[in-house]
Amino acid sequence: MDLYRIIRELVLERDRLQRIIDSLEEMKQSPPAARTEVIRRRGRKSMDRAARDEVSQRMKKYWAQRKAERSGSAQSLAADAADPPENR
Repeated sequence: MDLYRIIRELVLERDRLQRIIDSLEEMKQSPPAARTEVIRRRGRKSMDRAARDEVSQRMKKYWAQRKAERSGSAQSLAADAADPPENR
């Protein structure tokens, strides 16, 4: 058993650990770097009142058209169901 080799390795390990400890203490004492970039929130874009009214009118027109198409197709389906297959 080479006692001097073991002591030398332990001293090297101690020095390495001391450098790591010093480095960590230095990081702890230094103030954090200030962030220069501005963090932007992602989200919905806001609409003004006129834009909301415009969208509202457009959607009312769209849904009225869809309802008319649906009721028209529902009436044609009811008429088809009422007719016997021989007449078609």
